[in-house]
Order: sequence, then structure tokens, then C-alpha cells
Amino acid sequence: MSEKKHKHGEMDITDQKESFARFISFGLYLCYAVTGALVFLALFNS
Repeated sequence: MSEKKHKHGEMDITDQKESFARFISFGLYLCYAVTGALVFLALFNS
């Protein structure tokens, strides 16, 4: 099969870390937007 043996912890995961950070940021902004919309609707009795 492969002549190279897998060594744990050698993979470059900077792209995965950046993607995860953006995913979490998007989730937070979405949460803030939904909370803001609910507060707006509650204040103006829509």
C-alpha cells in the first residue's frame, strides 16, 4: 500500500481552524439577529 506511515499530529489544520472560527462567528451573528428581531417584534406588538 503506502510506504509512508501515518504520524499523528503532523497534518496542517490551519484551514480547518479558520473555517471553524468563521462558522462560530456566523452562528453568533445569526443568534444576535434573531434575538434582535424577537425584541423588535415584542416591543412593537407585531
